[in-house]
Amino acid sequence: MSSLAQTDDLFYTRAGLDRARTEGIVGEALRGADDGELYLEYSQTESFVWDDGKLKSASFDTTQGFGLRAVAGEATGYAHASTLSEDAIRRAGDTVRAVHVGHSGTYAEPPVGTNRLLYASDNPLSLVPFEAKVALLRQIDGYVRSQDSRVRQVSASLSGEWQAVQIVRADGTRVADIRPLVRLNVSVVLADGDRMESGSHGAGGRRTYQEFLDPSVWKSYADEALRGARVNIAAVDAPAGEMPVVLGPGWCGVMLHEAIGHGLEGDFNRKKTSAFSGLLGERVASPGVTVVDDGTLEGRRGSLTVDDEGTPTNRTTLIEDGILVGYMQDRMNARLMGVKPTGNGRRQSFAHMPMPRMTNTVMLGGDRTKDEILASVKRGLYAVNFGGGQVDIVSGKFVFSASEAYLIEDGRIGPAVKGATLIGNGPDALTKVTMIGDDMGLDPGIGVCGKAGQGVPVGVGQPTLRIDGLTVGGTRAA
Repeated sequence: MSSLAQTDDLFYTRAGLDRARTEGIVGEALRGADDGELYLEYSQTESFVWDDGKLKSASFDTTQGFGLRAVAGEATGYAHASTLSEDAIRRAGDTVRAVHVGHSGTYAEPPVGTNRLLYASDNPLSLVPFEAKVALLRQIDGYVRSQDSRVRQVSASLSGEWQAVQIVRADGTRVADIRPLVRLNVSVVLADGDRMESGSHGAGGRRTYQEFLDPSVWKSYADEALRGARVNIAAVDAPAGEMPVVLGPGWCGVMLHEAIGHGLEGDFNRKKTSAFSGLLGERVASPGVTVVDDGTLEGRRGSLTVDDEGTPTNRTTLIEDGILVGYMQDRMNARLMGVKPTGNGRRQSFAHMPMPRMTNTVMLGGDRTKDEILASVKRGLYAVNFGGGQVDIVSGKFVFSASEAYLIEDGRIGPAVKGATLIGNGPDALTKVTMIGDDMGLDPGIGVCGKAGQGVPVGVGQPTLRIDGLTVGGTRAA
């Protein structure tokens, strides 16, 4: 059954909406607007948390609702409700119509359709019984504790979502998408005397739980979490000062996402509040630096067949060989900037308006090996994993904490260090990339991006990179 047929069954057959009357209400509500849509959503979510040797929590939730949006110039009217009824949609129409009263807009053309599917529509929540999910977490707990006598705590979590959406436009165009999403996380705390340190690992994507049930898979996640804890418990204090920093491949792309990616979203650049505003066509990064936002990667956490406005996602080149060539766009900001939407209009749920957001943001690989890059550094820092971070979109200034990092001494990886933070400026850091590895990798599928109070799943990726002149915050002098 197609996504459109499945969502027709959910919203019209089961919820009781009359399709023709609903389309008529939408058409009337948006008459005279420049753009807008009715966003119908049905979702099921569940979460299991295992902690301290027992199942700590298990939750299941079903939600449904709609959001109706009208766009007139730069103004947006939005109304939403968790009730799927024609009366509720009609009342929402009366509300959003106020934004374009007296406006004589020409309703925008619908997005071009696609037959591409980036993930199956299977519901991960119903394919594996409750008992098997709990047993998986119990097995992870027992396995980790059996590997090291220093284990003091094991936490494991499993979560899944099945989201069905249909987007109805005033011209009768309808677009649907059905989106599975799963994630497994393992964290470990080790104690050695009075010292305690942790390690964690997680993975996921737009697929089902089946892969996680394979012992070779979940054991590899548990082993990685345990390895991280072992590294951290032997770590020494991080040095402080300005030095070359080598970033590992994959998840370290989260720094790219935060420090650079948000500044390349269309709304910030239309409003000229980004450090990258007005720089199209100019060099903003070292030669060889190419950054893309790719929502078309099959099964990835940040991928979407269509975005939350119905536009098919794309592989959008943002920076090409150091030159800024594009921004990520939703429909409204693209129209106001005179460019095409890129399939980056995203929202957390029916209760939120769409805005330009990243999908899978990746720096492409170069031609240097990891060993070559490390060997080029006399003394510096090798950051393999990041924890939290903050960035100021206007200035580009960022601070990131490294959850796993090592000293580089005479071109070789030295002791692990704890407490290292990277401090810098995103646009400036791009110009200090001096070596780009040939080992581009994607993160394991754990990213969540926050913007304006909304959280959406995303992906990141990059190769090994050498960046010169970053400030490392630590607890001892370099």
